[in-house]
Amino acid sequence: MTTNQINANQALWEKGDFTRIAESMRESGEALVQGLSITKGLRVLDLGSGDGTTAFPEAKLGAAVLGVDIARNLVEAGNKRAEAMGLTNCRFQQGDATDLRDLQDDSFDLVVSIFGAMFAPKPFDVAREMVRVTRPGGRIVMGNWIPNDPTLVAQILRISSSYSPPPPEGTISPMTWGVESNVVERFGAAGISKEQISCERDTYTFNYPSSPADFVAAFRTFYGPTMNAFEAAEKDGRADELQTELEDLFKEQNRSTSPNTTSIPATFLRVTVSR
Repeated sequence: MTTNQINANQALWEKGDFTRIAESMRESGEALVQGLSITKGLRVLDLGSGDGTTAFPEAKLGAAVLGVDIARNLVEAGNKRAEAMGLTNCRFQQGDATDLRDLQDDSFDLVVSIFGAMFAPKPFDVAREMVRVTRPGGRIVMGNWIPNDPTLVAQILRISSSYSPPPPEGTISPMTWGVESNVVERFGAAGISKEQISCERDTYTFNYPSSPADFVAAFRTFYGPTMNAFEAAEKDGRADELQTELEDLFKEQNRSTSPNTTSIPATFLRVTVSR
Protein backbone atom coordinates (compact mmCIF):
# COMPACT_ATOMS: atom_id res chain seq x y z
CA MET A 1 0.00 0.00 0.00
CA THR A 2 1.54 3.27 -1.06
CA THR A 3 1.76 6.58 0.74
CA ASN A 4 -0.49 7.99 -1.99
CA GLN A 5 -3.29 5.67 -0.92
CA ILE A 6 -2.89 6.72 2.70
CA ASN A 7 -2.99 10.34 1.55
CA ALA A 8 -6.08 9.55 -0.51
CA ASN A 9 -7.76 8.29 2.66
CA GLN A 10 -6.90 11.52 4.47
CA ALA A 11 -8.16 13.58 1.53
CA LEU A 12 -11.43 11.63 1.50
CA TRP A 13 -12.23 12.46 5.14
CA GLU A 14 -10.98 16.05 4.96
CA LYS A 15 -13.31 16.61 2.02
CA GLY A 16 -16.58 18.33 2.86
CA ASP A 17 -17.44 18.53 6.55
CA PHE A 18 -18.20 15.23 8.25
CA THR A 19 -19.23 17.08 11.43
CA ARG A 20 -22.52 17.86 9.61
CA ILE A 21 -23.22 14.13 9.24
CA ALA A 22 -21.91 13.37 12.74
CA GLU A 23 -24.65 15.55 14.21
CA SER A 24 -27.14 12.85 13.17
CA MET A 25 -25.06 10.23 15.02
CA ARG A 26 -24.70 11.86 18.46
CA GLU A 27 -27.66 10.19 20.17
CA SER A 28 -26.68 6.66 19.15
CA GLY A 29 -23.05 7.41 20.00
CA GLU A 30 -24.04 8.21 23.57
CA ALA A 31 -26.21 5.08 23.80
CA LEU A 32 -23.39 2.87 22.52
CA VAL A 33 -20.90 4.31 25.01
CA GLN A 34 -23.31 3.63 27.89
CA GLY A 35 -22.75 -0.08 27.25
CA LEU A 36 -18.93 0.07 27.38
CA SER A 37 -18.55 -0.09 31.20
CA ILE A 38 -16.56 3.17 31.31
CA THR A 39 -15.21 3.99 34.76
CA LYS A 40 -13.57 7.15 36.07
CA GLY A 41 -9.92 7.43 35.08
CA LEU A 42 -10.10 4.71 32.40
CA ARG A 43 -7.56 5.48 29.65
CA VAL A 44 -9.42 5.44 26.34
CA LEU A 45 -8.17 5.78 22.77
CA ASP A 46 -10.99 6.73 20.40
CA LEU A 47 -9.61 5.86 16.96
CA GLY A 48 -11.13 7.46 13.88
CA SER A 49 -12.81 9.72 16.39
CA GLY A 50 -14.16 12.36 14.03
CA ASP A 51 -15.17 15.36 16.11
CA GLY A 52 -16.04 13.28 19.16
CA THR A 53 -19.30 11.38 18.63
CA THR A 54 -18.21 8.65 21.07
CA ALA A 55 -15.20 10.41 22.61
CA PHE A 56 -17.28 13.03 24.44
CA PRO A 57 -19.72 10.55 26.02
CA GLU A 58 -16.65 8.53 27.17
CA ALA A 59 -15.11 11.66 28.72
CA LYS A 60 -18.37 12.65 30.39
CA LEU A 61 -18.33 9.28 32.16
CA GLY A 62 -14.92 10.17 33.61
CA ALA A 63 -12.50 8.50 31.17
CA ALA A 64 -9.25 10.14 30.07
CA VAL A 65 -9.84 10.19 26.32
CA LEU A 66 -7.50 10.71 23.38
CA GLY A 67 -9.26 11.02 20.03
CA VAL A 68 -7.13 10.26 16.97
CA ASP A 69 -8.32 10.94 13.43
CA ILE A 70 -6.68 11.13 10.00
CA ALA A 71 -8.61 14.31 9.12
CA ARG A 72 -7.08 17.52 10.46
CA ASN A 73 -10.35 19.46 10.17
CA LEU A 74 -12.12 16.92 12.38
CA VAL A 75 -9.31 17.00 14.96
CA GLU A 76 -9.61 20.79 15.08
CA ALA A 77 -13.40 20.56 15.41
CA GLY A 78 -13.07 18.02 18.24
CA ASN A 79 -10.64 20.18 20.20
CA LYS A 80 -12.93 23.20 19.76
CA ARG A 81 -15.90 21.20 21.07
CA ALA A 82 -13.85 19.96 24.05
CA GLU A 83 -12.87 23.52 24.92
CA ALA A 84 -16.45 24.76 24.56
CA MET A 85 -17.67 21.97 26.86
CA GLY A 86 -14.91 22.54 29.37
CA LEU A 87 -13.81 18.90 29.09
CA THR A 88 -10.14 18.87 30.09
CA ASN A 89 -10.06 15.04 30.05
CA CYS A 90 -10.65 14.80 26.28
CA ARG A 91 -8.26 15.90 23.55
CA PHE A 92 -7.77 15.16 19.87
CA GLN A 93 -4.72 14.74 17.65
CA GLN A 94 -4.09 13.85 14.03
CA GLY A 95 -2.89 10.32 13.36
CA ASP A 96 -3.12 7.29 11.09
CA ALA A 97 -4.72 4.07 12.37
CA THR A 98 -2.20 2.03 10.36
CA ASP A 99 0.76 3.59 12.18
CA LEU A 100 0.15 5.03 15.66
CA ARG A 101 3.82 5.93 16.02
CA ASP A 102 3.17 8.63 18.65
CA LEU A 103 1.48 6.19 21.04
CA GLN A 104 3.34 3.85 23.36
CA ASP A 105 2.76 0.11 23.78
CA ASP A 106 0.16 -0.96 26.36
CA SER A 107 -0.92 2.63 27.03
CA PHE A 108 -4.74 2.33 26.92
CA ASP A 109 -7.30 0.36 28.91
CA LEU A 110 -9.85 0.60 26.11
CA VAL A 111 -9.53 1.29 22.38
CA VAL A 112 -12.79 2.27 20.69
CA SER A 113 -13.28 2.69 16.95
CA ILE A 114 -16.85 3.15 15.77
CA PHE A 115 -16.97 3.34 11.95
CA GLY A 116 -13.47 4.81 12.01
CA ALA A 117 -10.48 2.48 11.72
CA MET A 118 -12.43 0.29 9.27
CA PHE A 119 -11.86 2.96 6.61
CA ALA A 120 -8.06 2.98 6.97
CA PRO A 121 -5.98 1.09 4.40
CA LYS A 122 -3.85 -1.92 5.45
CA PRO A 123 -6.32 -3.63 7.85
CA PHE A 124 -3.71 -6.02 9.26
CA ASP A 125 -1.60 -3.01 10.29
CA VAL A 126 -4.69 -1.43 11.87
CA ALA A 127 -5.38 -4.56 13.95
CA ARG A 128 -1.73 -4.82 14.99
CA GLU A 129 -1.61 -1.17 16.10
CA MET A 130 -4.85 -1.41 18.08
CA VAL A 131 -3.55 -4.49 19.89
CA ARG A 132 -0.12 -2.91 20.48
CA VAL A 133 -1.44 0.18 22.24
CA THR A 134 -3.95 -1.76 24.39
CA ARG A 135 -2.66 -2.96 27.75
CA PRO A 136 -2.87 -6.66 28.66
CA GLY A 137 -6.29 -7.15 30.26
CA GLY A 138 -7.69 -4.22 28.27
CA ARG A 139 -10.33 -4.23 25.52
CA ILE A 140 -10.83 -3.16 21.93
CA VAL A 141 -14.33 -2.35 20.68
CA MET A 142 -15.02 -1.74 16.99
CA GLY A 143 -18.20 -0.87 15.14
CA ASN A 144 -18.01 -1.87 11.46
CA TRP A 145 -20.51 -1.60 8.64
CA ILE A 146 -21.44 -4.92 7.03
CA PRO A 147 -21.02 -5.59 3.29
CA ASN A 148 -24.23 -6.19 1.32
CA ASP A 149 -26.33 -5.42 4.38
CA PRO A 150 -29.75 -4.05 3.34
CA THR A 151 -29.64 -1.13 5.82
CA LEU A 152 -28.59 2.46 5.24
CA VAL A 153 -24.82 2.88 5.25
CA ALA A 154 -23.94 -0.33 3.39
CA GLN A 155 -26.48 0.70 0.76
CA ILE A 156 -25.18 4.30 0.52
CA LEU A 157 -21.67 2.96 -0.06
CA ARG A 158 -22.91 0.31 -2.53
CA ILE A 159 -24.88 2.86 -4.54
CA SER A 160 -22.05 5.42 -4.42
CA SER A 161 -19.49 2.88 -5.64
CA SER A 162 -21.68 1.96 -8.62
CA TYR A 163 -21.36 5.55 -9.87
CA SER A 164 -17.64 5.89 -9.08
CA PRO A 165 -14.54 4.70 -10.93
CA PRO A 166 -13.06 1.48 -9.54
CA PRO A 167 -10.57 1.94 -6.68
CA PRO A 168 -6.84 1.47 -7.34
CA GLU A 169 -5.72 -2.12 -7.81
CA GLY A 170 -4.94 -3.77 -4.49
CA THR A 171 -7.35 -1.60 -2.50
CA ILE A 172 -9.08 -3.56 0.27
CA SER A 173 -12.69 -2.52 0.81
CA PRO A 174 -13.39 -1.07 4.27
CA MET A 175 -16.56 -3.18 4.30
CA THR A 176 -14.45 -6.33 4.71
CA TRP A 177 -14.17 -5.34 8.40
CA GLY A 178 -17.86 -6.24 8.69
CA VAL A 179 -17.13 -9.96 8.07
CA GLU A 180 -16.40 -11.95 11.22
CA SER A 181 -13.86 -14.30 9.60
CA ASN A 182 -11.81 -11.29 8.43
CA VAL A 183 -11.91 -9.79 11.93
CA VAL A 184 -10.66 -13.07 13.43
CA GLU A 185 -7.91 -13.37 10.81
CA ARG A 186 -6.67 -9.79 11.24
CA PHE A 187 -6.57 -9.85 15.02
CA GLY A 188 -5.20 -13.39 14.90
CA ALA A 189 -2.19 -12.10 12.97
CA ALA A 190 -1.71 -9.58 15.82
CA GLY A 191 -1.56 -12.41 18.38
CA ILE A 192 -5.20 -12.52 19.50
CA SER A 193 -6.90 -15.93 19.69
CA LYS A 194 -10.39 -16.53 18.31
CA GLU A 195 -11.62 -17.10 21.88
CA GLN A 196 -10.69 -13.51 22.76
CA ILE A 197 -12.94 -12.08 20.02
CA SER A 198 -16.72 -11.74 20.02
CA CYS A 199 -18.85 -10.37 17.19
CA GLU A 200 -22.53 -9.49 17.26
CA ARG A 201 -24.92 -7.49 15.13
CA ASP A 202 -26.17 -4.26 16.60
CA THR A 203 -28.15 -1.21 15.43
CA TYR A 204 -27.05 2.40 15.08
CA THR A 205 -29.73 5.00 14.37
CA PHE A 206 -29.23 8.21 12.41
CA ASN A 207 -31.52 11.01 13.59
CA TYR A 208 -31.74 14.09 11.38
CA PRO A 209 -33.93 17.15 12.11
CA SER A 210 -35.31 17.45 8.57
CA SER A 211 -36.74 15.39 5.70
CA PRO A 212 -35.03 12.36 4.09
CA ALA A 213 -34.41 14.47 0.95
CA ASP A 214 -32.63 17.09 3.07
CA PHE A 215 -30.57 14.34 4.72
CA VAL A 216 -29.49 13.12 1.26
CA ALA A 217 -28.52 16.71 0.44
CA ALA A 218 -26.30 16.74 3.55
CA PHE A 219 -24.54 13.56 2.40
CA ARG A 220 -24.13 15.03 -1.10
CA THR A 221 -22.63 18.24 0.30
CA PHE A 222 -20.58 17.03 3.27
CA TYR A 223 -19.81 13.24 3.14
CA GLY A 224 -16.60 12.45 1.23
CA PRO A 225 -17.60 9.12 -0.41
CA THR A 226 -20.96 10.53 -1.57
CA MET A 227 -19.35 13.76 -2.76
CA ASN A 228 -16.93 11.71 -4.88
CA ALA A 229 -19.78 9.64 -6.29
CA PHE A 230 -21.69 12.75 -7.34
CA GLU A 231 -18.58 14.25 -8.97
CA ALA A 232 -18.14 11.07 -11.02
CA ALA A 233 -21.88 10.87 -11.79
CA GLU A 234 -21.94 14.47 -12.99
CA LYS A 235 -19.17 13.71 -15.50
CA ASP A 236 -21.32 10.86 -16.86
CA GLY A 237 -24.51 12.92 -16.83
CA ARG A 238 -25.98 10.60 -14.16
CA ALA A 239 -26.13 12.89 -11.11
CA ASP A 240 -29.95 13.08 -11.19
CA GLU A 241 -30.10 9.29 -11.33
CA LEU A 242 -27.84 9.01 -8.28
CA GLN A 243 -29.87 11.65 -6.43
CA THR A 244 -33.12 9.76 -7.10
CA GLU A 245 -31.64 6.42 -6.05
CA LEU A 246 -30.37 7.83 -2.74
CA GLU A 247 -33.61 9.72 -2.01
CA ASP A 248 -35.61 6.54 -2.62
CA LEU A 249 -33.30 4.65 -0.24
CA PHE A 250 -33.57 7.26 2.53
CA LYS A 251 -37.36 7.53 2.21
CA GLU A 252 -37.81 3.76 2.21
CA GLN A 253 -35.67 3.28 5.34
CA ASN A 254 -36.95 6.28 7.29
CA ARG A 255 -38.82 5.21 10.45
CA SER A 256 -39.90 8.69 11.56
CA THR A 257 -43.62 9.42 11.50
CA SER A 258 -43.00 13.16 11.14
CA PRO A 259 -42.42 14.63 7.66
CA ASN A 260 -39.85 17.03 9.10
CA THR A 261 -37.55 14.52 10.80
CA THR A 262 -35.61 11.47 9.66
CA SER A 263 -34.75 8.43 11.76
CA ILE A 264 -32.99 5.56 10.01
CA PRO A 265 -31.59 2.48 11.79
CA ALA A 266 -28.49 0.83 10.33
CA THR A 267 -27.09 -2.59 11.20
CA PHE A 268 -23.40 -2.93 12.10
CA LEU A 269 -21.00 -5.56 13.43
CA ARG A 270 -19.90 -4.85 16.99
CA VAL A 271 -16.49 -6.42 17.64
CA THR A 272 -15.11 -6.87 21.17
CA VAL A 273 -11.53 -8.02 21.65
CA SER A 274 -10.15 -8.99 25.05
CA ARG A 275 -6.45 -8.30 25.31
